Amino acid sequence: MKSKRYKKLKENKIDSKAEIFEKILPEVKKNCTTKFNESIDLSLFINVKQKKGDVNLRTVINLPEGTGKKVKVAVVCEESKQKEAKEAGADVVGGDEFIDKIKSGDLNFEKLISTPTMMLKLSKLGKILGPKGLMPNPKLGTVSEDVKKAVSDAKSGQIELKNDKDGNIGLTIGKKSFSDEKLIKNFNAVIETLEKEKLNSNVKGDLIKSAYLTSTMGLSYKLKIGKVI
Repeated sequence: MKSKRYKKLKENKIDSKAEIFEKILPEVKKNCTTKFNESIDLSLFINVKQKKGDVNLRTVINLPEGTGKKVKVAVVCEESKQKEAKEAGADVVGGDEFIDKIKSGDLNFEKLISTPTMMLKLSKLGKILGPKGLMPNPKLGTVSEDVKKAVSDAKSGQIELKNDKDGNIGLTIGKKSFSDEKLIKNFNAVIETLEKEKLNSNVKGDLIKSAYLTSTMGLSYKLKIGKVI
């Protein structure tokens, strides 16, 4: 059953045709009428079916203004790098003993970073980490000798861009409390990444078939894809 708050939003919704980001954003913010700081979210549907094989996007984006969310980062590394990881802001740091905890099901973190050497041991825990999307990956910057940079990126607004089998991608680009300028910077970073991914793929025609902008508890608005100039 829809709340009175939500029904009121529906009554005041603007035209449902696709519009540019800077026109839709004020409407999305206006709909953030809950008491908490709602997220501003993008929902994308990509063209996954191609003659040369299905398209699967999996990359990371460093949002210049962050997401507004605190991420609990864990690092598995050699003892010589553990101090560096802690100083960089890692919440959990360890070596072999930490891997044993993960093996027993202790997954008290949201992102896991590993050095290449320790990755040889972590790779055996695919059945535990894989389903949770926590397995470190060199392409995503979570397997690295540069522990300091990997932790810094994870803490400062790095998000993963990945489609499901139907071509859907969902991601947060900030919070209601962010200024329009900050949200525009983050949105442009997403568009730039998608443009690069298209160039590196076999996609013919448009990569993005449709896009929508919404907030955590708000309405969804159809979005025209393109950088804000």
